[in-house]
Order: sequence, then C-alpha cells, then structure tokens
Amino acid sequence: MQRYKNILLNRTDAARKLVDILPMQKFRDEKWNIVAVSRAGLELGMTIRGKYSNHLDILFSEAIMAPNNPECEIARVSENEEIVLNEELINSFGVQYDYIYGEAHRKHEEDILSYIYQYRKGKPFPDMQNEVVLLVDDGSETGSKFMTALKTILAQKPKAVYIAVPLIPTDVLEILETFVDEIFFLYDIEDYVQTEFYYKDFNDVNDEELEKLLEENR
Repeated sequence: MQRYKNILLNRTDAARKLVDILPMQKFRDEKWNIVAVSRAGLELGMTIRGKYSNHLDILFSEAIMAPNNPECEIARVSENEEIVLNEELINSFGVQYDYIYGEAHRKHEEDILSYIYQYRKGKPFPDMQNEVVLLVDDGSETGSKFMTALKTILAQKPKAVYIAVPLIPTDVLEILETFVDEIFFLYDIEDYVQTEFYYKDFNDVNDEELEKLLEENR
C-alpha cells in the first residue's frame, strides 16, 4: 500500500497520464462525450478534453447513508432518479427499503435539483442515445458513483461507454469491466484506501471552483 502513497502529483498530473493511454484520435474523431461522475472528475475531464471540442458535463448524484451510521453509504441516487443499492450493507444494517427510497426522493428534490438549477441553469442531463460516453473521476473507492452513472447512461442506450480513472480498487475494476466497453486506468490497487492517499496535492472542489469549471466549459 505504501508504494502507492503520493504516486500522483495532482489531478492535472493524473489527467495528463490518462491522456497518454487514451485513444485520443478516436476520442476526437468519434466526438466522445466526457461525463464527470463527481466534482473532482470534472476537473480531470477538463484536462483530458484539452483543446478538443468534445462535450463535457457532470452527472450529479447523492449518497444515501445508513440511518445508524452517517458515514456509511448504502445506496446512491442520480439526477435521473436511478438508484444503485449496496445490498450487502443494507442487509447487514437491517435497513428498510422504504427508508432508502424515501431518502433517495428527498436527496433528489432537496440537493440534486438545486445543483441542476445552480450549475446547469435548470437544464436536464443531455440524452446520450447512440453517443459514445467517457465517464471520468479522480479515483473510485467503492465504485458507487460509476455504477450510478452507468445505470443512468445505459438506460439511454448509448453507442459505447468507457471509463477513465487514474486509480481503482482491483475488485471494483473487475465489477465495472462487465458493464463497459473498456476501462482506461493507471493503477489498480488491491488494498485501496481513501483516494486522497494517492495524491500529493489533493483538495475538494468547492462550489466556487465548480461554477468556474462549468463556466470555462461553456
């Protein structure tokens, strides 16, 4: 585990290294749509897109936490109200599904809709039917953000879906590979800890920075 500590300088460094392994000619010619699954992913996506005119957007989602453990994510809901459940944790905590669906609706109404109005001026997530999609993030501890995005995107019947992520747990990689055309990654890590462990310079993307990134994108 220690050999991976601070293996990446920052998200720009991670994105540039991903560009080296991405098929950029195909990326440009096929007009891949970059979809960030988190705020940090948007920062990564901006660097990956670089000088190209490929569409870049963020797919908002919110975690649903266990009622008796506010630090444990048991499900996640997307802006299209797609829900991904962690059945193992739900069963171990004895959580009722009524609670999960109620929380999913509340998170969507109170949080996600406000993000859509604030950051996308009320516009819904674009339709990805017959489009090529590249999902991006700066890491993946459990895979829940990618799984929620995949459930949303695949329901729209895209032409192809890829993932670009610098760091990914080995077990999550094996699961996600079954749902996408290909995953581009730098390191798959057996004993994955928090994503920030692998970055020398790691910071949260706050509201102001998110607005700035989206403004630059527009």
